[in-house]
Amino acid sequence: MEENDLRSLLEKLTVEEKARLLTGADFWTLHPMPKIGLRRLVLSDGPNGVRGTTWDERDTSLLLPVASGLAATWDRAEVRRAGELFGDEAVRRGVHVVLAPTINLHRSPFGGRHFENFSEDPLLTGVIGAEIVAGIQSRGVAATPKHYVGNESETERLTYNAVIDEATLRDCYLAPFRRIVDEAQPWAMMAAYNSVNGHTMTEHSALVNDVLKGEWGFDGVLVSDWFATRSCAGAANGGLDLAMPGPKSPWADGALAKAVQDGEVEESVLDDKVLRLLRLADRVGALGEGGVEQKAVEAPPEQARASIRELAARGFVLLRNENSLLPLDQEVTKVAVIGENATFPAVQGGGSSHVSPPHVVTPLDGIRRALPNAEVHYQRGVRHQRLLDPIPRELVLDPQGDGSGLRVEYLGDEGQVLDTELRGTERLTWQLGAMPEGTRKLRMSGRLTAEVGEHVFGVNGTGNFRVEVSGREVLSADVKSSSEVDDPLGDMLAPPEQRFNVVLVESDLDEAGRVRLAVEFRPVKVDADLICVGFGHRPERWDDATELEAALRAARDCDVAVVVVGTNDEVETEGRDRNSLDLPGPQNELVAKVIAANPNTVVVVNAGGPVLMPWAADAPAVLWTWFGGQEYGDALADVLLGTAEPGGRLPTTLPAALADVPVPLPGVQPVDGELSYEEGPLIGYRAYAARGVTPGFSFGHGLGYTTWSYDGATFDGDAVTVKLRNTGDRAGREVVQVYTADPLRLVGFAVAEAEPGAEVEVTVEVEPGAQDVRVGPSSGDLRLDAGR
Repeated sequence: MEENDLRSLLEKLTVEEKARLLTGADFWTLHPMPKIGLRRLVLSDGPNGVRGTTWDERDTSLLLPVASGLAATWDRAEVRRAGELFGDEAVRRGVHVVLAPTINLHRSPFGGRHFENFSEDPLLTGVIGAEIVAGIQSRGVAATPKHYVGNESETERLTYNAVIDEATLRDCYLAPFRRIVDEAQPWAMMAAYNSVNGHTMTEHSALVNDVLKGEWGFDGVLVSDWFATRSCAGAANGGLDLAMPGPKSPWADGALAKAVQDGEVEESVLDDKVLRLLRLADRVGALGEGGVEQKAVEAPPEQARASIRELAARGFVLLRNENSLLPLDQEVTKVAVIGENATFPAVQGGGSSHVSPPHVVTPLDGIRRALPNAEVHYQRGVRHQRLLDPIPRELVLDPQGDGSGLRVEYLGDEGQVLDTELRGTERLTWQLGAMPEGTRKLRMSGRLTAEVGEHVFGVNGTGNFRVEVSGREVLSADVKSSSEVDDPLGDMLAPPEQRFNVVLVESDLDEAGRVRLAVEFRPVKVDADLICVGFGHRPERWDDATELEAALRAARDCDVAVVVVGTNDEVETEGRDRNSLDLPGPQNELVAKVIAANPNTVVVVNAGGPVLMPWAADAPAVLWTWFGGQEYGDALADVLLGTAEPGGRLPTTLPAALADVPVPLPGVQPVDGELSYEEGPLIGYRAYAARGVTPGFSFGHGLGYTTWSYDGATFDGDAVTVKLRNTGDRAGREVVQVYTADPLRLVGFAVAEAEPGAEVEVTVEVEPGAQDVRVGPSSGDLRLDAGR
């Protein structure tokens, strides 16, 4: 529609009707207004998948690699394709607005949400973010870059005040948002929880009205982060356009309309917000004739699997490859696969970005599938996850005979069954309103395949648990929250766990070797925004020393050892910053001992943010694989065996030692409510260069499976033309990077591809005014001086 048409619709609305449109009807949707042809708008979380409007493992969505993994491609076309996948998935799920991408910087490796952000560099972040936005919006779906602005820490994330000097704020933290507005024109943007320089971002008129909407000309909707709106008139006058979620918010129940009627908010301010909302609705097809309310939700498309697999491999970064150990010989006969992450990989981080994928291909699955004629021996070696393992769904039968999984019954005040359904065996989540009205507690039951002997079980969640095994009570306990943080996601981020031992005897098992389990759970608050509960198990016979020795024996006996180590979605999560950069548990010991046992050891790091790797200099090959999404294991096998190139380059610096980290602890922890960005622009590779410190692996580093010579670089206007040659024996891909020398700053990059022995010329657009530039494959390997 033309702007005049939108304004004519606006004129048909009363003040009360206008105000009602600016806060949620519920957690994920907005109010329709049939008299002007406005249909219900649906919003959804989406940094690495489009979850939709439920937290339900049965409602599956495509799961892509996390943002850091996408940024590691340094490839505009590839991330545009990722954005298109997001957009297609949103259309499939009837979602109009995807709350993605996340544009905050990797200020510190201790940041808990590091995985969800693209890079430590504002240029790379802005370029990659703009392509994601453009890809999403090419499908008629709104993207929502977030969290505007200064949202680089999770500690006290709802309330801290980021103190950032003007130059640093402009040049580092605002710069990627501005690039995205200029290049991709996002239809929405999200305001952060935190304050910046004394003003909460949902009321920050200077950064919203003056900079975002005024100086930059942003014409979309600024939506609050969920529950971030703290006032009525203050937020309205500060530039916020949409207060989420509903139905309760400071603008709901007529409060915003009354503020207008009382003169606290000008009606013209209200009109501007509604006009922006109508413009958004028009852009996503929810205004006027011809739209649809919501598409039927079907299974995620199978044809997307190949694209996700390719995207994951394209972002894997080969850090070391001594004696060309990788790619492995495809005729290898005996392979040891070692490590907990080989069977329980981290494919996404914790928090609101979580989606339920249709499946997850584990590293062990992928390697076995790729090597059908080889002996593949798996050993866990060590345990490092805090919670007990979830019980595989195929081991639990529905007591009512409808298949596998846990039978969930919703019980009322008198214990009556209000409803029942079959669910999975992973942690179960319900958002407000998902349970039948009147529910007071849950009963989960199943028949578990088990052996006679001692077992360790565990329940996790906050509330009262009563557990029966084979009809006898084995636990009755109140399980209390282990978190002192007041966070909207609460115990979803770090649920408390209560473990208990059970000895099973022959009479506990039925003729099929199954035992009856029943768990009654009464949440502390049945009207909480999110309720989570889980059930875990392991046999008691696990012995640390014995399992480690079994792993080392497998390593010694095989031609090659692939050790998969990493973090998980509790270590790297929204709502909590990291307190260590060490691999959790005894994984470093495992890696060092496997390297000593087998000279052909490949270490695969499955982490979203930096970890310290004290064994790195001894490892023959190190492959960094991020949180790789649903096709992770197949993508890993492709790269290990050379079917695909490890195409990634680091979008963030990996430290060699804790003492080298530019913004160490307590740099992500506010003091008296204030978080000082006292380092100014010196984060990541900029800080390493300024201090003359050599990192473990430089920003931009990545080896690939061929080699390149850089043969010349010349300036032409605002571009650098670079000649390079593929000097290896296979086709390859190189990311050509251009930096200013003093201070060291990335000013441009481009992808080059060439066959063996071929020369290629690539033109790199650079930031206007860049002077004294250097060219090379990483910030730590600048081989050419392009002059100017």
